[in-house]
Amino acid sequence: MSALGLHSVTLNVNGVRRRLRVAPMARLLDVLREQCGLTGTKEGCGEGECGACTVLLDGAAVDACLVPVAHAHGAVVTTIEGAGAEALGARLQACFEAHGAAQCGICTPGMIMAAMTIPAGTPAEALPAALAGNLCRCTGYASIFRAVADATRRRPPAAKGTRRRGRRA
Repeated sequence: MSALGLHSVTLNVNGVRRRLRVAPMARLLDVLREQCGLTGTKEGCGEGECGACTVLLDGAAVDACLVPVAHAHGAVVTTIEGAGAEALGARLQACFEAHGAAQCGICTPGMIMAAMTIPAGTPAEALPAALAGNLCRCTGYASIFRAVADATRRRPPAAKGTRRRGRRA
C-alpha cells in the first residue's frame, strides 16, 4: 500500500493483463470505465438491482457495481468489449442487432453478458428467469428474449455459468 492508500491489483481484462493502482474499495465498474477506458459496461442503479453493469468474473456473471476491485485481483474479467471475441458473445451481439433487441442501450451490455452464462439447451420459456437480474427500462423484453433464444439455440453443451451478485474474498 502506498502513502496515498492505493493498492496494486492485477486483472486479466478481455485477454489483456493489466496492473493497476487503485483504492482497494473502488468498484470494479469504476476501474473498468475510468482506468481501463471500457465504457461499454454501464451503471444503471449502482446498487446491484438492474444488471446494466454485468461483467463476467472468472466466467460468472457479476454486477460490477458491487464488486470491490480488490476482490477481483488476479481474476479474468470479460466486458462487453471483449465478449465478441468468443463465439457465443459474437452471436449474441449479432442476434441483438437482428432482432432489434437494443433500444436505449443501457441494459444491452449487461443483458448480453448475463446471457453468456445461460446453460445450453435452456428453453425459451426459461429465459425470463435466467435473465431476471437484468432490467430493461424500455420494456423491450420480448425482442431481448428472442435474440437470446436465437443465439443460444445451438450453444455447445459444455458452456455453462452462474450468476453471482458479488465475489467472495
